Amino acid sequence: MTNANPTDNGTTPHTPHPETPETGPRTTPDQPLDIAGIGIGPFNLSLAALAHGVPGLRTAFYDQTPTFRWHPGILIDGTSLQVPFLADLVTLADPTSPWTFLNYLKTRERLYPFYFAERFHIQRAEYDAYCRWVSQSLPGLHFGHQIDALRWNPERNLFEIDYTQLDTEGEAEALGRAYARNLVLGVGTTPHIPEPLRPLAEAPAVPVIHSADYLDHREKILAADHVTVIGSGQSGAEVFLDLLRNRPTGREKLHWLARTPAFAPMEYSKLGLEHFTPDYTRYFHALPEGVRNQLLPQQWQLHKGIATETLADIHDELYRRSLHGGWPDTVLTPGVFVRTAGRVGTTRVELHLEHAQQGTRSRITTDAVVLATGYRERRTDTLLAALDPYIRRDHSDRPRVDEHHRLVLDPLVTGAIHVQNAERHTHGIGTPDLGLAAWRSAVILNAITGKTVCALPERTAFTTFGLEPRLHPRAAAPADERRPLPRQLPVR
Repeated sequence: MTNANPTDNGTTPHTPHPETPETGPRTTPDQPLDIAGIGIGPFNLSLAALAHGVPGLRTAFYDQTPTFRWHPGILIDGTSLQVPFLADLVTLADPTSPWTFLNYLKTRERLYPFYFAERFHIQRAEYDAYCRWVSQSLPGLHFGHQIDALRWNPERNLFEIDYTQLDTEGEAEALGRAYARNLVLGVGTTPHIPEPLRPLAEAPAVPVIHSADYLDHREKILAADHVTVIGSGQSGAEVFLDLLRNRPTGREKLHWLARTPAFAPMEYSKLGLEHFTPDYTRYFHALPEGVRNQLLPQQWQLHKGIATETLADIHDELYRRSLHGGWPDTVLTPGVFVRTAGRVGTTRVELHLEHAQQGTRSRITTDAVVLATGYRERRTDTLLAALDPYIRRDHSDRPRVDEHHRLVLDPLVTGAIHVQNAERHTHGIGTPDLGLAAWRSAVILNAITGKTVCALPERTAFTTFGLEPRLHPRAAAPADERRPLPRQLPVR
């Protein structure tokens, strides 16, 4: 997304975009939107679904892509979500919603097959199909709309959203402007490519790809003589397993490398999963900034580990290939990182490796590299350039986000900007988790409307995170002056 006027702080007049009925919802300063959603991924789709049918609420959601797509490059056959099907767009906030996964099955006459399948974790492709069903059925979603600028107009006390409507080829077709009292940013994440490999990933002749594009290049990767997978998370494991299953026994020629000290299972104990509850989110948000910064990297196994079933499948496949003697032609090495990388000839890649614990170095030459190196929050510097002067930041120059997932803004801005999946530094490792999508959307919806549109539970975990503040006996106030102390973690 690009900003039409990156130096504008929203205090000067603007030349309005011409509006046509085809460019989206007709809004005027006198009839603004209550919610303008920027981006239509699962999180803003969740908000749109929960907001649907709220009396008097005007909403519109914009995305520059032509249709909803959820990680299409990694929808490998047979891969499953790592959260139960109840973590759909709405159920954990409103199980009576018409947009539940179970209602999707009902509309497809698949309730009984699902019932007999006894699946608690559905396939990724099925989750993608469910979300597309919602996106195609829910009104107020505007695909093919590129956001060009977001501004605050202090005279109107409204946000102005300039957008370009795109045709089916992605070319500009029309311009428009919308007005909104509140914004919700859900622009998603972008694949992370480590710096040493970035030049090779950008070179078209060299097969160095991110796992987000794996299926688009799968046949070419499978045809490569030697393949290296980098990354120790679920995506890396699934890519490695898919390659292993489709290469000849004894001639696999696969390397799997990871920075983590082990190919470790994801923490999936029932009490461990309570780190993905609203209770823990509130606890984490109330911690000092420095403590939050220290905690996040220590919790990698809560969200960067591998499903035990996938690890078992990999071991089973490797073991099967050793039944008649010999070892599979595979190398699985954790605890290493790529120092530098370069091209050998026209297409081959040389990786210079270092082992963190041993302090040793080595190099390998490979014909293709799949980077399962995760995602990073999509940069919004350009998109939010005109709003940046209003955004309050922490000691690390990151936006401050309150308990309602709302950016802390200059008091001059009477509207609110909420964020979805851009607040890990303030709300913890559950931020990108689908299991918290409906709850967060409900929190945002309740905050914007100022009423309880979705009733939320006061307690969601058996674990008590932290201690409630109590006066030390010596510092206790006189009996007639004592008042109930507020809870450390606010309860909704």
